[in-house]
Amino acid sequence: MLDGQLNRSTSVERKLHHAVLLLHGFPSGDVHADMIGSDMPELCRRVSRELGWSAMTIRFRGCGRSTGDFSLARWVDDSSAAIRFLRAETRPDSLWVCGFGTGGAVGLVAAAEISDVSGAAAIASPADFDDWAEDPDQLLHHAREVGAIADSSFPSNRERWDQELREVRAVRAAEKFGDRPLLVLQGSDDEAVPHFDARALADAHGRADLRFVQGGGHQLRHDPRAIAILLGWLDRQAHDVEDLSRHRTNGSS
Repeated sequence: MLDGQLNRSTSVERKLHHAVLLLHGFPSGDVHADMIGSDMPELCRRVSRELGWSAMTIRFRGCGRSTGDFSLARWVDDSSAAIRFLRAETRPDSLWVCGFGTGGAVGLVAAAEISDVSGAAAIASPADFDDWAEDPDQLLHHAREVGAIADSSFPSNRERWDQELREVRAVRAAEKFGDRPLLVLQGSDDEAVPHFDARALADAHGRADLRFVQGGGHQLRHDPRAIAILLGWLDRQAHDVEDLSRHRTNGSS
């Protein structure tokens, strides 16, 4: 079972109803699995308050109060389940997926397979996980150390768990996503994800809005400039959707 929070829109000012799924990143030595994503509900509230959107976040399996243990494919499944839940609960006119770090990558992979997703944002997100795949033993040890894997017998199929590190590729999802809006946001001083990854995602998409936050590190969730860029981008997308809807209505009248 996944732990999550949904803030429903109460705005009467927006012409249409918009919803966004916000996804956290991977636990680290500084922010363990029990705490990762604990600040995302505040961002959901801000989105609802400032933009008038419905906003939801989840804690991926192995994090917070969500059950289960970490694997990349399961985090993609978690993203897909959250998208379906948000769509069923809010029935929005547009639905967006925005994630930080690993959350941005797996969220994009999930979103690329769901046609109802209107667009996505990948913030400080890797284009692939080939570096993890180079040393899966180290990743498994780290995941246990930070609490993302609690079951000592997990994974039961180690070969499959390792294989997922090669198969889950945000850069391939960005290419599939080419007809939908994509924001790629990166800190210029990101110590965890190279600039190349952001450019690879943008190039694969073809029309992505690629932005760099000067002096920004990897933790853009806590950079006010990055959040301002994200909220501004989402607001512009909403206006574009509403303008298109209005033109269609006027055209059919």
